[in-house]
Amino acid sequence: MTRGFFATLGLSVDAESLYRVIMREPGLQVEELAMRIQLPPGHVHDALGELTRLGLIQPSWERPGHLHLVDPEISLTSLLASREAELLQRQQAIAAGRAAVNDLIAEYNGRNGAPGRAEIKYLSGLDDVRTHIEVMGRECVSDVMAFVDGGPQTRENMEASRPQDQAVLARGVRMRSIYLESLSNDPATLAYVNWLTEEGASIRTTPVVPLRMIIFDRRVALLPVQINDTSMGAMALRQSSVITAMCALFEKLWEGATPIGVAPQREHDGISRQELSLLRLMADGNTDEVCARKLGISLRTERRLAADLMARLNAKSRFQAGVLATRAGWLTDDDAAGLP
Repeated sequence: MTRGFFATLGLSVDAESLYRVIMREPGLQVEELAMRIQLPPGHVHDALGELTRLGLIQPSWERPGHLHLVDPEISLTSLLASREAELLQRQQAIAAGRAAVNDLIAEYNGRNGAPGRAEIKYLSGLDDVRTHIEVMGRECVSDVMAFVDGGPQTRENMEASRPQDQAVLARGVRMRSIYLESLSNDPATLAYVNWLTEEGASIRTTPVVPLRMIIFDRRVALLPVQINDTSMGAMALRQSSVITAMCALFEKLWEGATPIGVAPQREHDGISRQELSLLRLMADGNTDEVCARKLGISLRTERRLAADLMARLNAKSRFQAGVLATRAGWLTDDDAAGLP
């Protein structure tokens, strides 16, 4: 048995040490017990009193003046059941408290003309966003789904997320995240993702994610107020129809994403998924800067990739690149329609 178990039962360190000695050598006098655990006799008397109150030992009927070790199967099981009953009472009290808090919130919102619990809550700043993520993480019981954009993650973001992610995964919550393929270019982000997988998370990658998003228990989604500028804050959505759509979007991308550690597959004629995504972004009329941000790569890398694609297609313009890519089967007509 570990120290954590005895602490859960309410035993002090001295009482635990004394109990272990009594189990091994029943019948020892106080002075002998004190020598075994190297404590003053007064401390031993206090620990004996603690064990007696907890029902682990009791006065002997056969040997008056001596203490008798109660069968651990009986005493420890009974004590554990008592602690479980106390825990249940605390949980019921917490549940009642939560209901009372919800009633107060509903009353407050009613006075201010708002619905019982806002379906959209705006979070104005990094502190509010991180606090909300921490709270939702503590309340989460089944699964977390996330799109992680931006390629390399900041050191501050990873440091803030690590204890929260670890606590969620330790409770057995299923965590799935889709990162950009470009994370492999950043050793710190790659190390963090590998740590997540070791802790039990499932990670996949894709060339582009539509936006940064976290969904908790398929009931709350956290989205940026402005997709292209997460510093503007976020909004927490509870609208069931929106959540259902977001979950479907995640599952669709998850199905086609590549598990971390597996080399991304190449598409037509050896073109990578990242290069194909760049062609689609160009087809949508995005600038080099926007393409680089969506792919999570540097502007210099994006321009190199774009120039390489143009050279491979022997194209002189984006329009010609779209036509040639469509002819080669790299893009559909719909993809190429946006090319200038």
